Amino acid sequence: MIGKSIVIDVYECNGCGSCVEICPEVFAMDDGEKAVLLDSEAEVTDKVEEAAAYCAQKCIYFE
Repeated sequence: MIGKSIVIDVYECNGCGSCVEICPEVFAMDDGEKAVLLDSEAEVTDKVEEAAAYCAQKCIYFE
């Protein structure tokens, strides 16, 4: 998905951490136990798409 931005809806995030397990080079957990992007300009790769697919809350999406 070239040209797409990764978005995390932190209000929906339940802190399960699956995105970090799948793609730790893009996602991390903040102090409040919510997922955050390590790089706001990160490319949407197959691993990022996989992390979004496995998100229990479906709070990772692309614009």
